[in-house]
Amino acid sequence: MEHYYALILGGGGGTRLWPLSRQEKPKQMLRLIDNTTMFQAAVRRLQPLFPVERIFVSTGHQYVAQMRADAPELPRENFIVEPSGRDSGPAVALALAHIHQRDPQATVAILTSDHFIRKEDTFRDVLEAAYHIAQEGKIVTLGIKPDTPATEFGYIERGAKLGTVAGFNYHVAARFTEKPDKVRASHFVASGRYSWNSGMFIWTTARALGEFERQQPAWYALLQTLQAAIDTPNYEAVLNEIWLQFPKKSLDYAIMEGARDMVVIPTDIGWNDIGSWAALFDVLDKDGLGNVARGQSADDWIALDTHDTFVMSEKRIVTIGVEDLIVVETKDVLMICRKERSQDIKEVVNYLRENNQDDYL
Repeated sequence: MEHYYALILGGGGGTRLWPLSRQEKPKQMLRLIDNTTMFQAAVRRLQPLFPVERIFVSTGHQYVAQMRADAPELPRENFIVEPSGRDSGPAVALALAHIHQRDPQATVAILTSDHFIRKEDTFRDVLEAAYHIAQEGKIVTLGIKPDTPATEFGYIERGAKLGTVAGFNYHVAARFTEKPDKVRASHFVASGRYSWNSGMFIWTTARALGEFERQQPAWYALLQTLQAAIDTPNYEAVLNEIWLQFPKKSLDYAIMEGARDMVVIPTDIGWNDIGSWAALFDVLDKDGLGNVARGQSADDWIALDTHDTFVMSEKRIVTIGVEDLIVVETKDVLMICRKERSQDIKEVVNYLRENNQDDYL
């Protein structure tokens, strides 16, 4: 698989783990699970399937210095830097143009920088299987086996089984549904025909650029201009001149929902997108009462009659007679919420943005 490349998307400035995650230090740069950042974990688990020279990173200019420091083993030229955030569609398009220019026979796995994957061996195995399926001209996505009717994920309906590679079945991806309500999500899970959309895709660059040409012809014209400039001294000027002509649009909406020959591999890789404090709580080791502590509070937390609670602070914390709480303290914010309400943090972030309190974002 000498033409197989990994592309890690690391440009998101997400705030779903606010107040710890901020615009200048988003989730992928945080040490949430262990002593490595989420980005470092994403790079580590790809090896040895991908040698470092075939691991690329798409990120914003404000993050590239720290990400290069986190992964100094990656070649400098493998960081594809966006002049400004335009969502995942243009970010992937730009990176694919670079990789295809380097290797027209390339197959690329588009992967995440801020998700947790417990079964790393299985993850690498399914990526290897996906490579072989992609050689048939398919666009492959990894579908995660749902264990709850979650409403924060997209869903993929599995159609007819097409075959098996290395023990992994793959099916027609019959339909994508973006973030259904609770009733529909419950029906999806009960039917046994749906997977969560992991946001990870495997395709050849030729196949990918063909989809951009078919579905987003204006984008494709811009990509051709960029490709012609990649190895010239004028590349940065050309990129800056045309970058804002790309609309802000996710890869799912720009390409995947209308793509042809999409297939899904249903798999269980111990995946969690760490999309909320409750999701982080789910993957961390707990004490005998179901509690989790991070930061200095791991040594200085006095927990009396406290159950199923998460605490992160650099101060001594005392909790008495509480359960199912998230308590996070940073240098400028103390946030306390019920665990089941942690998705509502986005409302706080929206409030701060609407009221021009950007110092807290």
